[in-house]
Formats: sequence, structure tokens, C-alpha cells
Amino acid sequence: MSQTNTLSVVLIAKNSSATLESSLNSVQWADEIILLDAGSTDDTVEIATRCGARVYQHTDWQGYGRQRQIAQHYATSDYIFMLDTDEQVTDELRASISDVLSKPLQANKVYSCARRNWFLGRYMMHCGWYPDRVLRLYLNNERTYNSNLVHESVDTAGAEVIKLSGDLLHRTCDDYMQFQQKQLVYARSWAEERFLQGKNVGLVSAFGHGLGAFIKTFLLRKGFLDGGHGLLLSLVVTQYTFNKYAALWAMGKTRQQPGE
Repeated sequence: MSQTNTLSVVLIAKNSSATLESSLNSVQWADEIILLDAGSTDDTVEIATRCGARVYQHTDWQGYGRQRQIAQHYATSDYIFMLDTDEQVTDELRASISDVLSKPLQANKVYSCARRNWFLGRYMMHCGWYPDRVLRLYLNNERTYNSNLVHESVDTAGAEVIKLSGDLLHRTCDDYMQFQQKQLVYARSWAEERFLQGKNVGLVSAFGHGLGAFIKTFLLRKGFLDGGHGLLLSLVVTQYTFNKYAALWAMGKTRQQPGE
């Protein structure tokens, strides 16, 4: 790959063996691949090593944002591309990244790419799941991810966001129950983070946010155009949204000190 600047593809992982090899195979053209493992008990580390990644361990889990920060610390290239272990870079996206790398370093620019999200046998084109742009490419010495427990993102302060061509292929959901379990983990982490910030909500608010999520996903984001898949996904989003706020409400009720 002819380029002026170098690229580190960075991943965080735990028990990701089901999708990891395909993910790593899609970025073999990068200058280096960094994988930070959070204590896998499956073949994640072996697969990563076999695919040429530099593997590090950090099992003191402090949330997704902090784990990404630690992973980036091991990267040595000019640019970072943050990749999830269930994502693959398409040829078109690779070419767009290559174009950025071939130019002089561009300060205060962050690059986004569209994601095609797989849900129970098909890529979803509505429900807010496409183009689902995510910020992934940025200068290593300029910025990093925030410290959010979940829904972490790149710090974009003072940056121009530029759209890359091509898609990430995201293997979001092959197993409905596993997907639901993951949603519960995310909801709990979201509520924990806000509870620690002193936030609280009423139970009616949980119902209101859930209803709003359904209207937004199924109607405004045209989930109905994805048929039964769109309806089911809209209900999952509704449930997830309700669970976030209900969990925050419950924490406020069950973690009060006696007499409060």
C-alpha cells in the first residue's frame, strides 16, 4: 500500500473469536494492528496473534472509553483507525482511507464512515441503522476517545468532520437472545454512569422515552420499510431505551441511604 503516512488499526476485545478473524483479515494492509484484550477465555488472543496483531492485556475494566484510550496508547502510527471486532472494512472504504494517508497530515480533522448493520439475516437500511456514520479515523497525537462507560466517542473539539467513502460491515446481531443480553449490559452501564453523576428520573419518564424511541425508530426513521425486521428492531430499541431510564430510576430508589 503506497502511502506517505502510517496507520494503526486499534481494537479492544473480549471473547470475540466468532467474528474477529474476518475483522482482522479486512485490515491486513495497515502498518500495524493493535488489539487490547480484556481477559478472553476463548480463542481471541490466539486468532489475533495468528493474524499478525500486536496483542496486549488489560483486565481492569473501566468502561469502553477508557479501554480504547489504553489501546491507543500502544499505537505508534500517524493515524488511528478504531475498529470493532465484529466489523469489516470494505475495499471502497480502504481506498478512501488510503487517499487520506497519501496526503500531508491534516490537523483538526476527524473522518467518519458509514456502517451497514446486520440484523438477523439482513442489513438494515432504515431504523436509523444506515448510514449510521461513526467517527473512526483521526491523528494519533491529536485526540482520543472520551471516558464514557458505554457509547464512547472520539473527542471532536475544534475538528472538522469529513465523510469517507465506503462502508464498514457490522455483524451486529446473529443471535437475538445474545443481542438482548448485550443491550441489558449497555443499559445498566448507561444508568450507572448517570447515577454516579447525580442524575435521576421519574418512572413516567422511562415510559415516555421508550414511546418516543418507538415513534422515532419505526415512523420517523422509517423502520416500517424494513418490514418485520424493522418492527422487531424498533421494539428492541424501545425496550432498551425504557430499560436505561427504568434502571436509573430504580438505582435512585434502591441505593438511597436509610432515612433519606
